[in-house]
Amino acid sequence: MKITAAVMREKGGRFSLEEVDLADPRDDEVLIRMVSCGICHTDTLPRDQVVPAPFPAIYGHEGAGVVEKVGRQVSRLQPGDHVVMSCNSCGHCDTCQTGHPMYCRHFFQANFGFARMDGSHTIYKCEEVIHGSFFNQSSFATYALGTERSVVKIPSDVPLDLMGPLGCGVQTGAGAVINSLRVQAGDSIAIYGAGSVGLSALLAAVVTGCAVRICVDPNEERLEVARTLGATHVVNPAKTAPVEAIREITGGLGTRFSLETSGNLTALRQAVDSIQIMGECGMIGAPAFGSEIGFDTWGLLLGRKIRGICEGDAVPKLFIPKLVELHRQGRFPFDKIVRFYDFKDINQAVEDSERGRAIKAVLRFDFH
Repeated sequence: MKITAAVMREKGGRFSLEEVDLADPRDDEVLIRMVSCGICHTDTLPRDQVVPAPFPAIYGHEGAGVVEKVGRQVSRLQPGDHVVMSCNSCGHCDTCQTGHPMYCRHFFQANFGFARMDGSHTIYKCEEVIHGSFFNQSSFATYALGTERSVVKIPSDVPLDLMGPLGCGVQTGAGAVINSLRVQAGDSIAIYGAGSVGLSALLAAVVTGCAVRICVDPNEERLEVARTLGATHVVNPAKTAPVEAIREITGGLGTRFSLETSGNLTALRQAVDSIQIMGECGMIGAPAFGSEIGFDTWGLLLGRKIRGICEGDAVPKLFIPKLVELHRQGRFPFDKIVRFYDFKDINQAVEDSERGRAIKAVLRFDFH
């Protein structure tokens, strides 16, 4: 079928809206009419070749929309369902089978392979292959294909245009706090980075009853947003040494948990140094491939832990509906970090995201 998609044709380039052909859904696939799609930092990685990827290509991996058609083997979804599209996983390896799909042995192929798992392509322009299936979505388009495994049904009475970021960025930050670190009432946490992932982690820390919630970011406007969303303290590392400030806030102990969301190696070292004895640091931010960092080994010997976190350790079909319900109750107001853009303004939305003018940019698709 003919669809309109935002195509990237060169390294560091701009998106061009083009008419392309999308394949019909296979037996295990779902065709979705896109209503909205969040923009995530991960969408720029293949564009800038931080992650090796082919051109031309279609990105987008925080899609939300309405099911139009389902394959014969699809049993949990039907036309008319409102859905959020999330990450892909094989479903067959040991980590998938034990309930950890975000650590799928084939995660890179399933999400950054720019083709179906069997290597076939889903999008063409005449005879030209347009590399799709990014995160099993490529949802910077008016329609997208997914599979039942990576598409999550949500209630039809919540604002669908808002829900896309739950598929990745919001899920990642919230899941890091709730699923990975398992922050509890009365705990303390220092969150490095007040972007969409860090602020989603902050909202989750409020939900869990975490008592001391510190946000660290050099952007004063974002620190002000963090205050309004529930940060008990904020630290600007451009003005104050964050480790010393956090120790002062916590009576010299450091926080029970820390979370690094920006991919900045200096911030990661500070996040580790911020935690108390027996504390735990979660690493979400993705620095360049091959990056290395040193730590105080004696500090780690005193029971401190560092762990990498992918997509908030979520099982999307279980975790995303929980976040939807928390939002519906007014306890998880991630809408306060969202700024909407028309699909035709995708380049402006990406630029605003990269320059810090938008915390979470979300594209809306107009079918009128």
